[in-house]
Amino acid sequence: MRLCVCLVLLSFVLCTSAEKPLLVRGGQFVRDAVGGAWDMFRAYQDMREANYKGADKYFHARGNYDAAQRGPGGAWAAKVISDAREKWQSDVSGRGAEDTRADQEANEWGRSGGDPNRYRPPGLPNNY
Repeated sequence: MRLCVCLVLLSFVLCTSAEKPLLVRGGQFVRDAVGGAWDMFRAYQDMREANYKGADKYFHARGNYDAAQRGPGGAWAAKVISDAREKWQSDVSGRGAEDTRADQEANEWGRSGGDPNRYRPPGLPNNY
């Protein structure tokens, strides 16, 4: 519930364009954010299903890329989810700072529109 309230409030604050009514822009931001969260979840599910050594960065980049393609809400959701995941990984799971840095680099690459295939490992099945 808190996330929904935050999304709605953030959508009103971030939508400054005068081209569309505030409520329409806010609704679009929320739709983009929900779709972006779904894209991130789908990339995570594919990563788990593929279970392919060395493919982690590719799925990070792909999830962020897909989410950001939806618009500002999708990019925002991808950043929030990626940052939270990396914070948890570095604090709780004990993964090293180098792994976190590399993951965040792949996340940013995807969010900025870079081709996720830059991180695609050789031999990863084409359905991913």
